[in-house]
Amino acid sequence: MSLNQPPAERREVTVRRAPKYVPFLILGALVGAGAAAVVAYGLPGDQSFDPGAVFGFFMVMFGAGGAILGAVLALVLDRRSVKRQQRATVEAVPDSEPDTDPRS
Repeated sequence: MSLNQPPAERREVTVRRAPKYVPFLILGALVGAGAAAVVAYGLPGDQSFDPGAVFGFFMVMFGAGGAILGAVLALVLDRRSVKRQQRATVEAVPDSEPDTDPRS
């Protein structure tokens, strides 16, 4: 390390793995839509109702329910990640060679 460089700065940081909420919401809605398809087309039903209309009705209900359950699961996993967080010390390391690229 040369004499004209300042000393490296150290910081305490918190490290944790938090879930992303959007994938949980999408996956929950897709599982709900799959369950709606099973209910609408897989189970015997009343012949006076069109299976497509029944699927649409159940897809709205089950899709919203699945998205809500996905959000609850993401919140539970986020709460667990807060409990399992760890502290770490990091320090900035200066480049060993100066940047000589004329384009930047």
